[in-house]
Amino acid sequence: MTVLVERLVPDEFWVLFRRVVPPTEVTRPQGGGRRRAGDRERLAAIIFVASSGCTWRQLPPMFGPAWPTVYRRFAQGSRDRVWARLHRVILDELGSRGELDWSRCAIDSLSIRATKAGPLTGPNPTDCGKSGSKIHLITDRNGLPLSLGISGASMHDSLGLQPLMRGIPPIRSRRGPRRRCPGKLHADKGYDYDHLRRWLSRRGIRHRIARKGIESSQRLGRHRWVVERTVSWLAGCRRLHRRYEHKAEHFLAFVGIAATLICHRRLTE
Repeated sequence: MTVLVERLVPDEFWVLFRRVVPPTEVTRPQGGGRRRAGDRERLAAIIFVASSGCTWRQLPPMFGPAWPTVYRRFAQGSRDRVWARLHRVILDELGSRGELDWSRCAIDSLSIRATKAGPLTGPNPTDCGKSGSKIHLITDRNGLPLSLGISGASMHDSLGLQPLMRGIPPIRSRRGPRRRCPGKLHADKGYDYDHLRRWLSRRGIRHRIARKGIESSQRLGRHRWVVERTVSWLAGCRRLHRRYEHKAEHFLAFVGIAATLICHRRLTE
């Protein structure tokens, strides 16, 4: 196994991945020849594409499997929601170690230009109406992504709050039952709607949402900067600089991979 594979998929990450995807038998072809590349090499190749931003055809041969094989494994994993399940497993590990801070969460979104038309794309009002998609996310007080979603760039941010809150999985705690609701939620003026405040209050979630035309967003930024930092962390996954995928499930998979890598870094700190 090459050093690059071990760096992209360290042992502790590989153990967590095995909780989600059972191993497949890797055999040597009859009559000798090179051993078929295993799952770890394929996973490393997928992470390389996500982090470097290269196309599937540009995948270096050092990983072993040819790019069509890697792409098929990525597509299958996207259909099976492997990356979302892996993200949840790592969140459980963080929660059991007390690394998640539920006292104050923040919500935000990020617009990305789409190079191809497809599901969950739309005209971006902030980019001269060019086609794009939007990533929605909620983070804990430390900026760790708890829930993610995608939509067309034309969808208003406020429409993503309820699906994102419902999308937070029940996560393990160091002690006590699993948890899925923050103590308080911070949001900018894009979420300034009374029905959203009432919806949060009914669920026992305190809220701090900037009011349009009344207050500046600068004071709120003292607590919202963590989600903005997480947006910049997502940009570290260069495959998210633009949406190249026609299928929405493939684009969501890359978002899930980026979130998984962010959370795993916290585990290894």
